[in-house]
Amino acid sequence: MELLAQFFDIVLNLDQYLKWLVVNYGVWVYLILFLVIFCETGLVVTPFLPGDSLLFVAGTLAATGAMYVHGLFALLVLAAFGGDNSNYWIGRFVGPRVFKREASRWLNPKHLERTHRFYDKHGGKTVIFARFLPIIRTFAPFVAGIGRMAYPRFLFYSFSGSVFWIGFFVFGGYYFGNIPIVKQNLTLFIFGIIVLSIMPGIVEFVRQKTKPEKQS
Repeated sequence: MELLAQFFDIVLNLDQYLKWLVVNYGVWVYLILFLVIFCETGLVVTPFLPGDSLLFVAGTLAATGAMYVHGLFALLVLAAFGGDNSNYWIGRFVGPRVFKREASRWLNPKHLERTHRFYDKHGGKTVIFARFLPIIRTFAPFVAGIGRMAYPRFLFYSFSGSVFWIGFFVFGGYYFGNIPIVKQNLTLFIFGIIVLSIMPGIVEFVRQKTKPEKQS
């Protein structure tokens, strides 16, 4: 419980923790951010890592001169694109065995099923849409690999999604994060980003729970 409380404290006060990293680690902060984004998109066991809010806060710090925004953007696009592709090949080679297991210590089968439904509805564009949906963005390339989506097609969607996602939040933070009302209420805005990010998942969960059962 204490570990969970500390995790939420870090997420809701990302600006303070990120400032501390910049002061104490200098340019190494770029590597830290790269690894966080790579792991969130590239490893199906780490969907809990902060994505949207971290990108927004990184953009706000870049606006103060603490980081170079264009270099940050390029590096994190590379991290997201690289993570996606690692996840794709993991899904392609080990995914079918994972799906045959009813339960897993590291994977929640419901997340896989939910992502599969998303694919059924949106097709290959899921790789782009999923960028803006926590958890689904982690499982989308994994499921694409399991489904053996044509790799050139996956590359197109993955790169496009990486540019849109990173650009939206990093430059959003860069241009709007230091507006006085946002800067003075940054924790509230971070919380809002988290809520908006998970809202589609909540809506889908409620919809599934309230959907009348089919008569046999």
